[in-house]
Amino acid sequence: MSFNPISEIGEFGLIDRLAAIVAPTKNNLPELIEGIGDDCAVWRTSDSMVQVATTDLLVETVHFDLLTTPLHHLGSKAISVNVSDICAMNAMPCYALISIAAPREMPVEMLEELYRGMAHAATLYGLAIAGGDTSSSPAGLTISISMTGQTTLEKVTLRKGAQPGDLICVTGTLGGSTAGLNVLMREKATMIEQLRNNEPYDKNVMAELQEYAEAIRHHLLPGARTDIIDFFNEEEIVPTAMIDISDGLVADLGHICRRSGVGAHIEESRIPVLPDARAIAEEFQQDVFDWALSGGEDYQLLFTLPKEQYDSIASHRDITVIGTITEAEEGLLLTDIFGMTIDMAEMKRGFDHFGE
Repeated sequence: MSFNPISEIGEFGLIDRLAAIVAPTKNNLPELIEGIGDDCAVWRTSDSMVQVATTDLLVETVHFDLLTTPLHHLGSKAISVNVSDICAMNAMPCYALISIAAPREMPVEMLEELYRGMAHAATLYGLAIAGGDTSSSPAGLTISISMTGQTTLEKVTLRKGAQPGDLICVTGTLGGSTAGLNVLMREKATMIEQLRNNEPYDKNVMAELQEYAEAIRHHLLPGARTDIIDFFNEEEIVPTAMIDISDGLVADLGHICRRSGVGAHIEESRIPVLPDARAIAEEFQQDVFDWALSGGEDYQLLFTLPKEQYDSIASHRDITVIGTITEAEEGLLLTDIFGMTIDMAEMKRGFDHFGE
């Protein structure tokens, strides 16, 4: 029997294969509306209500670095990224289950600080931490969070549902998380180099990072957009499709298009970029639009809406129309700031856990 490394098919190829194996189990409970393939699973709880559920892993050295991430911030972020998935379904969070695996030698006080961050975020979002599990870890800290949310059958929004002619909209600004990560990684490299040279590390250097504070905050303390879900409810808006931007704008728009069977055309000049990210990108001699398009971890909402409903979002300062859904055969296209049309299929598509 021959064996193939996961890296040959990548993260999403792996998900497709595993989803095919478990697909028959969906028939066991007809209440299940959506399983693997969206930000959350969705099942009906009554004639009018549905529950959504998501789960997420945060693994040390893969998703976070304790040299650059305060534990209180890490706990808050762990909650926020799951709430963001709930929001992507046009739902609001209810309950969370938290499991951790930690090295035996890790101080109890560190885990207490982690949980204080989780409790603080849970209070902000109005959700309850209802339980979980603990285990020892042979190397590093691993956090697993499962979360449920609730909405109505009429309001629940999936990745599939976008139609040609729909507007492509995004909330907030992009590129901030990648900008903040680059600053933190540079600081970490400086710290390590000084330690290797037996030089004392200047702790006051953190004060010099104040000019990067906004970008660092976007990376360490992203906020899930529950305010946008409240706005949708107030204005009776139901997007045709929605996803949160965790893998990057290009990759996540690709998920919507793949699930909806459509194409897309966006304009680079319309993409809202965090102002501080522009300055940091220039300092790092990088293209800020690369960070906005492929950086990921911005946790903004990307959604589609019929053109006829434009007036319902036009006055919202934090929603930007960046393009239009097209027919599938037109593919995924980007018009850059120079007027050139680029095939997004050839662009970097965001982080792949099992990519080369």
